[in-house]
Amino acid sequence: MSSSQANVEYFFRLLYNLMYGTHASLNYDAFVAFVAHLWLWIIVIGYALSVVGLFIIVYCTVRLFELRKREEEFYSTPLVVSGGKTGMHPRWEHIQSLLEGNSPSEWREAIIEADIMLDDVLAKEGYEGDGVGEKLKSADSSELKTLQNAWEAHKVRNQIAHQGSSYDLSDTVAQRTIAHYEAVFRELRVI
Repeated sequence: MSSSQANVEYFFRLLYNLMYGTHASLNYDAFVAFVAHLWLWIIVIGYALSVVGLFIIVYCTVRLFELRKREEEFYSTPLVVSGGKTGMHPRWEHIQSLLEGNSPSEWREAIIEADIMLDDVLAKEGYEGDGVGEKLKSADSSELKTLQNAWEAHKVRNQIAHQGSSYDLSDTVAQRTIAHYEAVFRELRVI
């Protein structure tokens, strides 16, 4: 690039010569020189903006990865729930104590409490829906390995909710249902 091309005065001189050239008519050579000079400035400004934009993109990408790393460290640490003799979740201890009872009404209550707990846990995990069924429909088996367990347990809870005390709940079915809930809670690191 010569000094005459980078000179702003030269640019205005070309513009002046274009308008009021030696001839009264449009001077083609002056017009070509003006357009070439203008194009040079457009290229220089475009490259400068591209370099600035590239630095902004790199900076934002680096900051985004740092933020994701900090979020992953923060959210991957399991929260320890205080209380309880065994260090378990207090709601889960209550469910276990109901399951150890001798009456089917206590087993029904344990299953219903476990389903309520599952609803809360799924909501905290970010699954959306009005109830456990809708939240499970939005879940993917690749994300939640124990999805089938959750469905099996929820089906029993639905039978209890719809049939009430007329649903014949055996000790084996109650144990198996709570075991399904337990598998889901262990995967989600609740208990």
